[in-house]
Amino acid sequence: MTDAAELKMRFLYALRSRGVTDGRVLSAMEKIDRGVFVKGLFAERAYEDTPLPIACGQTISQPSVVGLMTQALEISPRDKVLEIGTGSGYQAAILSQLARRVYTIDRHRRLVREAEEVFRKLDLTNITAMTGDGSHGLPDQAPFDRIIVTAAAEDPPSPLLAQLREGGIMVLPVGQSDTVQHLIKVTRTAQGYEYEELRPVRFVPLVEGLGQD
Repeated sequence: MTDAAELKMRFLYALRSRGVTDGRVLSAMEKIDRGVFVKGLFAERAYEDTPLPIACGQTISQPSVVGLMTQALEISPRDKVLEIGTGSGYQAAILSQLARRVYTIDRHRRLVREAEEVFRKLDLTNITAMTGDGSHGLPDQAPFDRIIVTAAAEDPPSPLLAQLREGGIMVLPVGQSDTVQHLIKVTRTAQGYEYEELRPVRFVPLVEGLGQD
């Protein structure tokens, strides 16, 4: 077995052993090479189940957390998905394999530009990436079937809750500090919102406004 094939096999095994069991999610994560999204010094660690630094003081999330968040969204092929926090573009690329359309927003222009380059290289044509303040969501395109937030807020932001259609699901980390955060699944019902706590996590904070780059 080649080194690359063995790395990929170990990568998928690590995902399964940490609770990523949905076949569609695993096949999307097998198809989208995390190595394309990790540059420079950390490239050789792309297949480890660990978060890694990227530009603008951000991180590319731990693959098992990406898998668990994606699995919790229960995406169907007709869904329109909003992602807050493009980062490296890795999560959006995986979503693009599962949903009809993905909109992704980041406050750092440089990250959006670099992610768009990778999307072009991988021929992912159903992703629209833009620079903006993700805490406001994307009212022009609302409502969304699914929303994923890859930065931690103290509470689920009300503009994002409002942009979720009835029956829609939002998955996001919620917490008061960098140290204590929980992954939450929010389902919008006819009566309001149902909340389910999934697991402890650590994410960068959700910041309002645009970055300087």
